[in-house]
Amino acid sequence: MTANQRGAISPSALDQIFIDARTHSKWLPVEVSDDTLRRLVDCLKLGPTSANCSPARIVFVKSREAKERLKPQLSEGNRDKTMAAPVTAIVGQDLRFYEHLPKLFPHTDARSWFAGNEAKILETAFRNSSLQGAYLIIAARALGLDCGPMSGFDNAGVDAAFFAGSDIKSNFLCNLGYGDASALRPRSPRFDFDEMARIA
Repeated sequence: MTANQRGAISPSALDQIFIDARTHSKWLPVEVSDDTLRRLVDCLKLGPTSANCSPARIVFVKSREAKERLKPQLSEGNRDKTMAAPVTAIVGQDLRFYEHLPKLFPHTDARSWFAGNEAKILETAFRNSSLQGAYLIIAARALGLDCGPMSGFDNAGVDAAFFAGSDIKSNFLCNLGYGDASALRPRSPRFDFDEMARIA
């Protein structure tokens, strides 16, 4: 084994993150600590983004007051499960992410790749904040949390309630906590390898 090769993680770790993990809608009344949320961010921020642009901005909606601000922005089907979740992460995207590139990608003038190019800004912010949202899910599962990612909310309303006066726009929501496995339905089908992939 060379210096840059590593063995696979344990089967139990893969089970926890992917194989046995499920999307949860029912939650146990167990708090998620602030320390756990800080560890979560410390993990997800290390996932790769293009030019290390790191556009995701996250609000962890945890207090009753913040939940009440979020509630009217939720679709009817998402309201009860979100209000019952210990935490709801609003995964946002900073549309001025490129202003931070002199710090995050200092070895070249990456800011100039984006400044004044709105289409490229929007495309890059959305793609990479979505990636970082996926890292959030993986990191949360690795830390023992369950996840319930979702759309089904009023983006403009969420932006006004949580990102007013900024250049941050919401991407998606993800409920976090300890799921009630007894409420899970059988897992929905997935494609086989040959239905979704090929080796060229």
